[in-house]
Amino acid sequence: MGCVGSPDESASDAQPQVAGVRPGIEVLLRDSLHLVAGRRVGLVTNHTGVDRTGRSDIDLLAGHEAFDLVALYSPEHGIRGVERAGAAIDSSVDERTGLPIHSLYGETRKPTPTMLDGVDVLVFDMQDIGARYYTYVSTMALAMEAAGEQGIPFLVLDRPNPIRGDVVQGSVLDPEYATFVGMYPVPMRHGMTPGELARMYVGAFGIDVELHVVPVDGWTRATLFTETGLPWIPPSPNMPSVESALAYPGTCLFEGTPLSVGRGTDRAFQWIGAPWLDGESLAAALNGYEIPGVRFEAVAFTPVDAGDRKFEGQEVYGVQLIPESSDYDASRAVVAMLIETYRASGSNWGWFVAHFDRLAGSDALRLGIEAGQDLDALTRGWAAPLAQFEELRAPFLIYD
Repeated sequence: MGCVGSPDESASDAQPQVAGVRPGIEVLLRDSLHLVAGRRVGLVTNHTGVDRTGRSDIDLLAGHEAFDLVALYSPEHGIRGVERAGAAIDSSVDERTGLPIHSLYGETRKPTPTMLDGVDVLVFDMQDIGARYYTYVSTMALAMEAAGEQGIPFLVLDRPNPIRGDVVQGSVLDPEYATFVGMYPVPMRHGMTPGELARMYVGAFGIDVELHVVPVDGWTRATLFTETGLPWIPPSPNMPSVESALAYPGTCLFEGTPLSVGRGTDRAFQWIGAPWLDGESLAAALNGYEIPGVRFEAVAFTPVDAGDRKFEGQEVYGVQLIPESSDYDASRAVVAMLIETYRASGSNWGWFVAHFDRLAGSDALRLGIEAGQDLDALTRGWAAPLAQFEELRAPFLIYD
C-alpha cells in the first residue's frame, strides 16, 4: 500500500473550520517538500488544482527552487475545465509557463512512456465529485498504472470529498461493466477522497506503483464542502454547485435515457425533464415515495448550449431534487425517478442501453424497470455489496 505524508497537524484529528481546511498542495509546499525535492515533476491537474486563495498549482509549482516542473497532463474538460463532456482534448503548450500539456482525454487516456520521458515523480491534483462515474479518478488510475510501469513514484495531493466521506450509497459496479466511467467495483456514492481511492487502487485492485498521498489538513469525514472554507470551482461545466454534486450520484443515470439532466442550465443534475412530462404529477408521485432527506418540486426549464443534444432551446417539464439533508440517497431517489418517468413517457422512452448499463454498473436496473419491479425490489440487492465495499475500503481511509 502507498504511504501517507505526515503534516505537522494531523489531518484526522483536526476539526472542520471555516478557512481551516488546507488542500494537499498547501501541505506539500509547507512541510512535505521532501517528496519532490530535487526532482523533475509532472503534474496531472486542471483548473480545480488550487490553494485556498485560488492560486493555481501550475503557478505555485512552476519555477519553485526546490524542484523542476517539467510537464502538465490534462483530463476530460481540459486543463482549464471548459470543454464539454466527452469532447476530445488536444495536447498543447501552457501559455504562461511554456510547459507541454499532454492530453489524457484524446487519442490516449493513459500517459505513454514518451509523455513521461524526463519525469522523476508524477503528481495528481484535481477535485473529484465523490461519484463513481466522474472520470478524473479514472484518469488518476491510468496515470498511476503508467507511472508504475516506468518506475516513477506517484504523488496524490489530496482534496476533500465534497459530498462527505461518511456516506456510501448505491449499487456497486459489476466488474464486467468496467469502463472509463467506472473502472473498479465501487458504489455510486463512494465516500472517499482521491488519495484514499488511490490507496485502494494499489492495495485492493492491484495497481503496482510507489504511491504517496499528501493529506488534506483539517477535513473530517462528515464535513460537506460548503463547510470547508475552500472556494467552490465547478470541476466541469455542468457541475455548478455542491447541490448538483449531491444529486449527481443518482441523476447522472438519466444521461442514458432520453430525458434532459438540466445541462445548459444553472441547475444541471438537479433537474430532469422532457417536453412530454407533467412536472406537477411527477413531483406528487415522487414525493409519495417519502425518500428521507429530499423532496421534489415541479420545474420548467430550457436547455441552452447544453452539449448533449437534448431539447436544445425547447421548454421541458420535470422535477428538481430539493435536498433537506446532505446524506439523502440520490441513488435510491433516481430509481424512483426512473420508475415514474419510464411509466409516464410511454413511446417517448428509449434507453441508450450501453451507456445506461455502464453508468448503472450492470443491466439489472434497466431490466428490472422494464419488468415492472418496484423501488424496494430494484434496490434490495444493494445492501450486501455496499457492506462488503465498506469493509474493503476501511484499511485505505485516512480521515477517521
